[in-house]
Amino acid sequence: MKTPWLEIIESIEPLDGVDLDAALVAELASRGAVSGGGIAGRINFYTPTFKAYATSEIAGCIKNAWPAVSITGGACKLGCDHCQAKILEPMIPARTPDELWRVVSGEIARGAQGMLLSGGSNHRNEVEYNAFYPTIRRIKDAFSELRIALHTALVDRDIALRMEESGIDVAMMDVIGAQDTISQVYHLKRSVADFERSLECLAATSMKVVPHIVLGLHYGRMLGEWNALEIVARHQPDALVLVVVMPFYAHPARPFVTPDARVAGRFFIDARERLTGIPLLLGCARPAGRIKSQIDAYAVMAGLNGIAHPADGIVELAARLGREVRVSAACCSIAAGEEVLALESYSGMRVDPARVIARERASARRRAGGLAGIPVVAS
Repeated sequence: MKTPWLEIIESIEPLDGVDLDAALVAELASRGAVSGGGIAGRINFYTPTFKAYATSEIAGCIKNAWPAVSITGGACKLGCDHCQAKILEPMIPARTPDELWRVVSGEIARGAQGMLLSGGSNHRNEVEYNAFYPTIRRIKDAFSELRIALHTALVDRDIALRMEESGIDVAMMDVIGAQDTISQVYHLKRSVADFERSLECLAATSMKVVPHIVLGLHYGRMLGEWNALEIVARHQPDALVLVVVMPFYAHPARPFVTPDARVAGRFFIDARERLTGIPLLLGCARPAGRIKSQIDAYAVMAGLNGIAHPADGIVELAARLGREVRVSAACCSIAAGEEVLALESYSGMRVDPARVIARERASARRRAGGLAGIPVVAS
């Protein structure tokens, strides 16, 4: 027997044929993550402009609103098996402090209102920002409204304080909970304790702290994710971003399997229940195709508070499950508390209910109902 949530999913045209685990959907429905309201009631869909994006449900953006900048260009000394520095390649290079100033000034002139600042790591999983802190401070003093999210990598207390003093708004780092993953995937001679100490140092500052957990980081298998979740829970950050490893970045000699969407869905449940008062977000990085639709659907049903680049049909699913839908053209890691550090002068992406309704009517012969009464709110 189909549950009401399965019937809703099957009535959404872009999700028709997406294979979801009926037992898991029933479990999600019975736990009432969405219907319970509170922190799980509202959902933000994030559309950072450093990645091309469009669906039938979301349209329009300000180009260059959220650029990503790398202080090492595409270079990284780690060569992690899951990434191979590919994540850095599409970022704007700014390899010197002067170049960073020119790049940021130019991006602001083109409409940037926030930015992701990152770079490749050294052999200790540290991004060498030391020469750039005065320039970051200069940028923040000159453009006080610009929001800067920084990928910190591993830090100590002094580095965390320098980041804080430079004016960084949001500090981000991956939290890894398995020593085998650190050694084998990252090729690091660091410990799980080093990752926890870094998070502790960041959490002691005034910066918003938004750690990431990569699901399937150990060659596509879940290994240290639940331990990482416990580490995060001990330090109560401003938000947690979950991403799913993308195996197509891996070297053929060390292949990754594609993570199981059902396992990701169950982790979403555990994370939502473990971090009841903390915004829980699904970040940009996750496999494309049908598995993305599966993962995103489970994320909505588990009560996650934000999804970057949602699959087609996911906005409609959230609305049909009674969630208050908002859309922001910003990196999901800029979320803090229940609000996004959005700039008031920027209207962001908008949900276009008319287009969704038109699509609904076009497929009316095979679907019942419409979108009347769905509370879609544009940010």
